[in-house]
Amino acid sequence: MKFLVAGAGAIGAYVGARMAQAGFDVTLFARGPHLRAMQEHGVRVKSGEGDFVARPRIAASLEEVGQVDVVFLGVKAHGLPQLAPHLKPVLGPETTVVSTQNGIPWWYFQGFGGEWDGLRLERVDPGGVISSAIEARRVVGSIVYFSTEITSPGVIQHIEGNRISLGEPDGSRSDRMRKIAEALIASGLRSPITTRLRHEIWVKILGNASLNPVSALTRATIVQMVRDPGVCSVIRSIMEEVEAVSGKLGMELPVSIDQRIAGAEKVGEHKTSMLQDLEAGRPMELEALMGAVVELGERVDVPMTVTRTIYHCAKLLGKSPITVAALQKFAT
Repeated sequence: MKFLVAGAGAIGAYVGARMAQAGFDVTLFARGPHLRAMQEHGVRVKSGEGDFVARPRIAASLEEVGQVDVVFLGVKAHGLPQLAPHLKPVLGPETTVVSTQNGIPWWYFQGFGGEWDGLRLERVDPGGVISSAIEARRVVGSIVYFSTEITSPGVIQHIEGNRISLGEPDGSRSDRMRKIAEALIASGLRSPITTRLRHEIWVKILGNASLNPVSALTRATIVQMVRDPGVCSVIRSIMEEVEAVSGKLGMELPVSIDQRIAGAEKVGEHKTSMLQDLEAGRPMELEALMGAVVELGERVDVPMTVTRTIYHCAKLLGKSPITVAALQKFAT
């Protein structure tokens, strides 16, 4: 099988490096200094499990890659509207596309059934540009449960975790998903298959929609937030509103809010991905993690008082002069 990681950032480059180290035919698509560093020196992974250097094929354009069997979408959710229309050269008749994005994925309501079947969230898929470029039949969903970051171009720091759960949107156990899981497992990752992916997505959203934006506003680590009574009450309120939205959709969550907060505390002195992006001058993944939940809450008639308040505060933070200057510096 031929694999492509389209958008080899912190998550994608780590997965690609693991697969290349295990001998799989994998290509990483990237741009800028990160691209050049990987072309010259390979992907350098630093991890408590052992450092290594992998040398997958590195591509600067999708045209030079050609058709592949599996595409891992490695960009964050806000990067997909720009990437998706350019995927045509790598998509063959049976190419599978694995989404790895946090938050509510663009495909979530495709084949959902009932009154919400086919619902498109503007904050996730503006103008339908993603769903128009990636047919629903191609999609295998995933939930990433590990943390990595780019410490310098071409260098990936693996912080913790090694699990990436896979699931067909229709809950089936397909052969294509099994083959992808086997490749990930052979690459040293845990890759369980779930038949309840849509339910499990909401467990991660509980944390993403609350911990991420609050951390950006407070600059606090996860353990600092959940151990502060006042801040933790805000986080709990957001989680309660998120849980109410998921309930309206018929999604039963396998963990309680207390369990979710306790699990977050165990992560310790770790900065959320949104705080890392803010400090690095990168765009925050706010719309998929929080804006889409607010939009969906409005659709299903759930009051989102606290969630909406924190969302608008975090959104303004992303527009502040200091943040904008940092983004401009990053872009150059």
